[in-house]
Amino acid sequence: MKTLKNHLILFDEECPMCRMYTNAFVSTGLLDEDGRAAYQELPTQACPMVDRQRAANEIALVNQETGEVTYGIDSLFKIFALIMPFFGPLFRFKPFVWLMSKVYAFIAYNRRVIVPPAKGESYQFQPTFKLHYRIVYLIFTWLVTAYVLSAYTGLMYGLLPAGHPYREYFVCGGQILFQGLVITFVNRDKIWEYLGNMMTISFAGALLLLPAMLLSAWFSLSPYFYLAWFMAVAGLMLLEHIRRSKLLKIGWTLTITWVLYRIAVLFIII
Repeated sequence: MKTLKNHLILFDEECPMCRMYTNAFVSTGLLDEDGRAAYQELPTQACPMVDRQRAANEIALVNQETGEVTYGIDSLFKIFALIMPFFGPLFRFKPFVWLMSKVYAFIAYNRRVIVPPAKGESYQFQPTFKLHYRIVYLIFTWLVTAYVLSAYTGLMYGLLPAGHPYREYFVCGGQILFQGLVITFVNRDKIWEYLGNMMTISFAGALLLLPAMLLSAWFSLSPYFYLAWFMAVAGLMLLEHIRRSKLLKIGWTLTITWVLYRIAVLFIII
């Protein structure tokens, strides 16, 4: 496999996803062994041409011979072109680059709520918060979660009454509004950060339901099996909500209302 020689990729030390995939670039030989570094720990004089704030938003790739710096999706395409050279023309096709830059930005500007820093944000340069990307993220996770739940509830026939086709969309959307109202009183400064984390938990829970849905396509299992699976996933979601609430330092109020909302909805449905 070819190696992109004399290039240095600058990743976000506080981002577990960034650490993971840049480490994969090095371990697979796409970059030199010393081809990655955290932008937070890099002395300013080492790469004076790097825009530190932009590097916090979009991963930077520095050509150490020419001083050229690329950011975001352009950095990734430059590396991917090594292992998929036949996609080179596609990686240079402007409409495709524009589209993928939006996908990249969608993930990059929400990465702190997808996988939050384990020790909080402690460095000077932090990713810029962009409200429209957070709103798009909330809408995306809401729609996907509601879609999966709508399909999953049918597997628990006899245990839950059949409802309106859009019931789960109202339930999931209602929780965003309800918890958004609560966090306004608890800690107004963390509204969007909390809602992003909350919907990541919901989205992850929906993904954990997919294996059971896959089993239903091959086996005829009791509705109680799917109920037990659902309860196990709900338990994991609760634990993750507690963990993330601690990281956000918002106390127990949001976890309590998160549980109470779900209990109230269950009583209404039943």
